[in-house]
This record gives sequence, structure tokens and C-alpha cells, in this order.
Amino acid sequence: MFCNLSNGAKGALCMIIGGLLLTTQDGICKWLTAEFHPGEVMFYRGLFTFVPIIVIIAVRSGGIHQLATRNLKGTMIRAALGAGTSVFVVVSFIFLPLADALAIIFLSPIMLTALSGPMLGEPVGWRRWLAVFIGFAGVMLMIRPSAEGIPYYYFFPLLAALLSALRDVATRRLRNDDSSASILFYSMVAGLLAGAISMPMFGAHWPSPTQWGLFAAAGILNSLSHLLTIQALLLAPGGTMAPFRYLSLIWAAVMGYLIWGDVPDGWKLAGAALVVGAGLFILYREMRGRR
Repeated sequence: MFCNLSNGAKGALCMIIGGLLLTTQDGICKWLTAEFHPGEVMFYRGLFTFVPIIVIIAVRSGGIHQLATRNLKGTMIRAALGAGTSVFVVVSFIFLPLADALAIIFLSPIMLTALSGPMLGEPVGWRRWLAVFIGFAGVMLMIRPSAEGIPYYYFFPLLAALLSALRDVATRRLRNDDSSASILFYSMVAGLLAGAISMPMFGAHWPSPTQWGLFAAAGILNSLSHLLTIQALLLAPGGTMAPFRYLSLIWAAVMGYLIWGDVPDGWKLAGAALVVGAGLFILYREMRGRR
């Protein structure tokens, strides 16, 4: 049945499942930040991100040659952007509830739509630009800057959103060069190295068996989610796939309530609704073939 779907439908399904897996591992990482600094989380989690890639290499023909890249510069740029995104995502979980952090990070699809025109040559009409501004307004409604300005910790998810959008642009540029396994492999290596570099500076301690299990689950889910997201972006334009990520906000809100008892206030719900509404409007325009 999956084989009979169009590329757009396959991409949407990959994005939806990938978002669910990513949100689950986000919850695990937030739990682990109570005892481990972001560099440790990235390193220990990163040790297990290679498991799905090894399975892919073993199952598919081509073996290790699947990891060869035909666009080394583009692959390295994508890997660096991915590592930077991971750093700021994990740091965001330290200061903000899971749903709040992800709601701001999910400004990324709106940013991707804005960047699709100048960086990918994909047309973006005035209606979608309006949706972009509404999405930004939604984030401002959530943050509600005071006379003292925006609290510094809100810049962490904002930077994560920007780097994530740039990473997706880089992914789209690799669609004719590398496989999803190759693209992910180098990104995972970059994340692992970033975590390893931080540990001598900020310290490290050995996880317990239970914590090792959580790191293993987070690493495998992280890898699988990125594989699915990369595949989605290889199958269809970024502006079409991006809005499906907003479903993760629902899962994050449920998870945050069940685990940490987080309940977003009316302002944050209204802001998140604007962000999601802007993304869904972009999707509607895409489905109707309008700009």
C-alpha cells in the first residue's frame, strides 16, 4: 500500500512518524538534563545513533559505500548545522517546559518557508509571507517581551529553530547527491564530536544502567526520526513537508503534562495556535498549487 502512494503522501507520512519519534526522544533528553549537561546528553545519546545506520548498511545493497558523499562541502555544512541545532535544542529543555520549547522551535517550518525562496528558488507568494509574519507574531505572543526585553533563555529555542531551518535547506540541496543514510551519518558524527569536545570543559560522569537504557532509546529514536525527516525532504518540497511537524506540539503537550505536570497558559496556547495556523495555511496553499 505504501508503494502506491505519491511522493508527497510518502513524504507526509515520513514527516508525521518522524515527528512522533523525535518528540519522544526530546522528552527523554529533557528528563536526562536533570543530571547531565547538554554535551553529555549529546555524546552518550550519539553513541547509539549509529545503530539504525548500521542496520541499513547491513540490509541494503552497497554496504559501506552507501555512506560515500558526492557533495562533501554540502554534507559538512548540513552536519555542522545539525550539530548546532542539537546543542540549542537540548539547552532549551533545561530552561523551558517541553511544549513551550518545542512550540518556539517549531517556528523552524515557518523559517523554512521564508528561506525556500531566496535559498532554494522555490516561489513564495505574498500570502505565504503573511503566514510567516503571523507565525513570528505567535512566537512573540508566547514570549511576551517585557520592558526589560526578551528573557535570554528564549533565544536558545529561537536559535535552534533558525539552525534547523538552515539544516533543512541544506538537506534539500543534497537531494540529488547523497542518500538519507549518508546525510544522517555525517550529521550524527558531528553531534557526537560536539558532545565529546564539551565533556573535558564541563565535566562528565558515568551513567547508571537505567540511564544507559534511556540514552540508547534516545539515540535510536533520534536517528530514526532524522532518517524519516530527511527522506521526507528528499521526496517533496520543504514548504509542503514542514507543516506536518506541528503535530509534535500536541504530543509534547501531552507528554509534558503527564510527566512534569506542565500546563501552558492562555497566552502560550494562543501563540502556539497562531504558529500552527500559519503553518497549516502554508500547507493549504501548497496543496492547491498556489503561492
